[in-house]
Amino acid sequence: MLYVYVLLDKNKNFYIGYTGDLKKRVKEHRDGSVFATKAKQPLELIYYEASVNKYDALKREKYLKSGPGRRFIKNRLKNYLLPRAS
Repeated sequence: MLYVYVLLDKNKNFYIGYTGDLKKRVKEHRDGSVFATKAKQPLELIYYEASVNKYDALKREKYLKSGPGRRFIKNRLKNYLLPRAS
């Protein structure tokens, strides 16, 4: 099983990737061992999807990184992404 995942960084930006081991990859991001997200801590896993093959996972990752894909994420998680009252 492969996973396409979305992380939310400290500036409320998305990081989108795919992996075969979701728990391990998220831990690597949070530990700062992934160059692309090292300076964007803290990171929060906000969304993921499972795929049965690499082709589908890569296609979905590419879509989620596009403008319509980012809008899909924002719409799907609109209540979660709303500013929270302190």
